[in-house]
Amino acid sequence: MVFAIVLVLIVVASVLFHVLSPWQATEAASNWGSIDAALLITLLITGLFFVAVSLFMALAIIRYRHKEGRRAAYQPENKKLEWWLIGITSVGIIGLLAPGLVVYHDFVRVPADAHEMEVVAQQWQWSFRFPGQDGQLGKSDVKWIGSNNPLGLDPNDPAGQDDVLIRNNQVHLPLDRPVKVLLRSKDVLHNFYVPQIRSKMDMVPGMVSYFWFTPTRLGSYDVLCAEYCGLAHYNMRGSMIVEQPAAFEQWLNSQPTFAQTLSSAAKPSRESVLELGRQLAQNHGCLACHSLDGSASLGPSWKDLYGRSERLADGSSVQVDEAYLIESIREPKAKLVQGYPPVMVAYTFNQAELDALLALIKSLSGATPEQQAPTGAAATADDLAAQGRQLAGSLGCLTCHSLDGKPGVGPTWRGLYGKTQALADGSSVEVDEAYLKESIRDPGAVIVKGFTPVMPAFDLTDDELDALLALIKSSAGEGDSTPGAAP
Repeated sequence: MVFAIVLVLIVVASVLFHVLSPWQATEAASNWGSIDAALLITLLITGLFFVAVSLFMALAIIRYRHKEGRRAAYQPENKKLEWWLIGITSVGIIGLLAPGLVVYHDFVRVPADAHEMEVVAQQWQWSFRFPGQDGQLGKSDVKWIGSNNPLGLDPNDPAGQDDVLIRNNQVHLPLDRPVKVLLRSKDVLHNFYVPQIRSKMDMVPGMVSYFWFTPTRLGSYDVLCAEYCGLAHYNMRGSMIVEQPAAFEQWLNSQPTFAQTLSSAAKPSRESVLELGRQLAQNHGCLACHSLDGSASLGPSWKDLYGRSERLADGSSVQVDEAYLIESIREPKAKLVQGYPPVMVAYTFNQAELDALLALIKSLSGATPEQQAPTGAAATADDLAAQGRQLAGSLGCLTCHSLDGKPGVGPTWRGLYGKTQALADGSSVEVDEAYLKESIRDPGAVIVKGFTPVMPAFDLTDDELDALLALIKSSAGEGDSTPGAAP
């Protein structure tokens, strides 16, 4: 009797929890409301069987409970009951399978007017590719993958030269326009999943899977990997921004093409340095306080700032040159400009990032390209560090190793070079060039204490190694308390 009462209470509690639960799926932001409908049908069918079976068990326990003098009746078969069970079970199975088959058929039947977007997964980051003006994606293959060509595009295919590459975890899409999503993995099994879009598909190495959807609501949505893909699986996140078609076209036109990335691979161009400066200013919130067009804001406008004389809060004046700008970025309260509140926080950019920001500010002040570029040996080191940053991004290094001191799957590169690190075997090592090169080419040779040995070996050229070392060295004087070690 007690067991029967418990079964009834479980049924009642389960139904009430579903009806009254505050945890409900967010509204769909695409055309795939039919997926929600299929899930609801599945829930209703399984829920109905759960309630029916549980209540039947409770009824059987009460009705056929043990009584003195009662004997169980032996009934070897009941064809009528068996036919009922076969019929009800068949209807339930059909109800579970049919909606999913119908929805999946629509899920992979792409409309003729859909535009294409390729998603490339790699432990533990996302990359994206759009067709250029010709409307066609170029050929790709693993044999073409390299440090300057991380997506493996055919450099001799004319159709791929104008392909637009998005080598970061943020992608934009236009509102109310169907998109065919082509899915590729460079290493292990991944799964591209956008919960609000209701889109989800495995990414299998060696094959291209696909589906389609139409974004129906403006906003920013999380891109997740829904298939365990290694130690940093939890950190494989991105964002999908759905915006008006005009804004999308403007964003797409500002992204580099495959041909541009090939031409700028040897040495960062002035345009790539300025673009890095814009990205840094945007990502670090600089543009929230400093305008680029001369309009008033919380901080001084960057337009025509470089080279002019600024009145300070103490009554003195200062010439806005490189030294003043660097000091203002690293110690914003050292010299306060008259008429502006001292609300800016200090930033710890490396030299390459500082040069990019300075180049951006100079470009808004009428400075010539020669005045904007760093000179001498510093220029060579900064260019090499910029190449290293590009290489680290394409190889996935920055997914595990931060440049700002934040902890991750691997040690941070900030303040790494020149440190003495404790190793897992109890010894210690000084982080110099020889140690870094060994750690990149044979990461299992020396393991730093506190970190899991999951890094694969990289077979890089000497020039590529030099670029990565230049990037790591560029942050050598920016250490903090975060443990660091080799890649």
